[in-house]
Formats: sequence, C-alpha cells, structure tokens
Amino acid sequence: MAKSKNQVTLPNGQVIVADPYATKKQLKKIPIYLLIIFLILITSVPLLSTLGMSFKTNADMYSVSLFPSSPEGWTLDWYNSVLFGKAQFYIYFLNSFKVSVIVMALSTVVSIFAGYSLSRYRKVFKPLNWFVYLLLVLQMFPIVLMLIPLFIIFNSLNLNNTHEGLMIAYLTFSLPLNIWMIQGFFDSIPIDMEEAALIDGASKFQSLVKVVLPVSSPGVGSVAIFAFNYCWNEFVLASLFLKPKELRTLPIGLQMFVQENTKEWGLLTAASIVTIIPILIFFIFMQRYLVAGLTAGAVKG
Repeated sequence: MAKSKNQVTLPNGQVIVADPYATKKQLKKIPIYLLIIFLILITSVPLLSTLGMSFKTNADMYSVSLFPSSPEGWTLDWYNSVLFGKAQFYIYFLNSFKVSVIVMALSTVVSIFAGYSLSRYRKVFKPLNWFVYLLLVLQMFPIVLMLIPLFIIFNSLNLNNTHEGLMIAYLTFSLPLNIWMIQGFFDSIPIDMEEAALIDGASKFQSLVKVVLPVSSPGVGSVAIFAFNYCWNEFVLASLFLKPKELRTLPIGLQMFVQENTKEWGLLTAASIVTIIPILIFFIFMQRYLVAGLTAGAVKG
C-alpha cells in the first residue's frame, strides 16, 4: 500500500494522517484574529490612557504617550491623595463595598429559593407562570418612574439617608432579573437528580442544597456578579437616598470629586482607577461562572 503524503509515522510505529485542509482553515481565520486584536486595542486605549495619566506628574500630564515617558515622570502621589488625603475617598470605597456585598448575599439567597420555586412548582400551580412573565414586565419600567413613590415611602419609614434603605431599594430593582435568570438555569437541571436524592432519604431542602446548588454553581455565580455589579455602579438611587458625605457610595463620591477637582486630571484618573479595580478583580475571578451561567440559563426557560 502506497504511503500518502499526508501520513506521518511516529517512532513507536503509529501512523497519523494529517488534514490537508487544516492549514488553509487556519489561514482563513487570521484576518478574524487580527480584527479581534485591533478592536481590543481600540477599546482598551481609553482605559490605558486613564491608567497612564494616574501615574504621571503634572509636568508630564499632557504628553502624547499613554504612560510616563521617563522614570522621573512616574508618581504615586495622586493615589496617596485620593486614598489618604482630604477627600477621604476610602470612606466611599468602604460604603460601596459594604452595601454591594450585603445586597449581593441577600439577592443571591432570595433568588435561589424564589427561582427554585418557580422552576419546580409552576407546572403544579399555574398562576406562577404569570409571575414569571411579570418579572420580565418589571424590567420594562425605568427607575425614574419609581423614585418619588420610593422617596415618600422611605421618608415615612425613616429609611432616607441610611444604608439599610438603599439596600432595600437595590434589592427591589435587582431581584426580578436575578430570579428570572436563575429560574431559567434551574429549568435546565433534570429533576431526576432530586428524585434520586429524595429516594435516598433526603428532604426537599437537602436535595436543593446538596444536589441542585453544586450543579448550578455557574448560575448562582452569575447572579452574584450581576447583583454586585449593579450595586457598585448604581448612581440614581444612591444620589437620592444618601445626602450626608460620610454615607455616600463610590459613584456619588466620584461625581462630587469631579466637581471639586475639575482641573486635577491626576486626581480624577486615580480616583477612577480606584473605582474600577475592585469590580475588575471580581470579574476576573468570577468570569467563568458568568459565561457558564448565561449559556446554561439560555438553553431552557
């Protein structure tokens, strides 16, 4: 039998047949890869420029280069002023971190139980089907429409100018999307897994905690990401309910910081980077849950 040009014989005698079209397929992908790299570079320029300006001295601030052009041009004074100077930016950072973590935890727990109930019981109790559609309808209304009623209600309950009131408002607007998203993920998990656990003597709660949740960790992670990101970046509700300076969160603190330091580009860029870093780190560690949760939850529901 004649040996093909596309066959390669390994030292152990194994014969591998190469795909003659593989190289052509890879070459056709090169323009796509180059386009992706170009788009990444274009979209990264504003962020890299902001990062570079946060390390520049005043003398080097308006140079064309993204980063300081000489070793003498590098400085950490802007970050020192932002975190430990008169602006006391770290107070805003701690307030945002506190509010975001608590809302993320509460929203995730409530979404798990509500989403599980909708996924498993809406076929038994038909009105729950309408509740699923209601969750989507709630997303159609802008927050601005509800600001005045919320302010009146919170004022009567003495919840204005408190982090507790802001957390309740965040839960009100983040829960519908989170419940709908995790409910779609639970729909993709076979109910046979729970029935097997029930046969082995587990309770319904135990089957949820020990069987369903470990399998649905990507969905739970994506819900946590959305809740944290929403609280960290939200501006409208925080500006309405938090007036004292010591209670402000990062978006409000950054906005006031811009008004007070309109010509100090080093301070403004350093404050922006400080605001971005926590959510960036959070996304880096949680991105696999976000991608898996979105793709799995989109299959059914």
